[in-house]
Amino acid sequence: MDARLNLFGNPVAGKFVKHLVSANKAISDSELPAATQELVKIRASQINGCGFCTDMHTKDAAAAGESSLRLNLVAAWREATVFTEAERAALELAEQGTRIADAAGGVTDEAWENAAKHYDEDQLAALASLIALINAFNRLNVIVRQPAGDYQPGQF
Repeated sequence: MDARLNLFGNPVAGKFVKHLVSANKAISDSELPAATQELVKIRASQINGCGFCTDMHTKDAAAAGESSLRLNLVAAWREATVFTEAERAALELAEQGTRIADAAGGVTDEAWENAAKHYDEDQLAALASLIALINAFNRLNVIVRQPAGDYQPGQF
């Protein structure tokens, strides 16, 4: 499978991706736990069917020490006992934030309030920004059919 468009070779797409990566720096520099960030990226990417991002973030998480058990259970986090209450709240927010078009009310007050029990305002800002950002990356990669499977941890 070949991508429809070379995101790194096209000057417009390349500039756009650089800005997305720059926005990610604000999130990665935040106090939102790195493991939570990767879990959120993986779950949103699974929902959006973004193979490239799912490949990237599962490999990056594994390279950072995340267990294969937890990585394998992200898609079934509700039934899994391996996630903290804070991670579960972040995953719920990620799911609702990713499925906005599927829900007439968007993200529920309950999901937000549950996340707010575990994260301070700066962490919530990082979490909401991360959910928006990973959805943008997912959509770009799905639109151009960016192939998955060849990513090496730390490649970017």
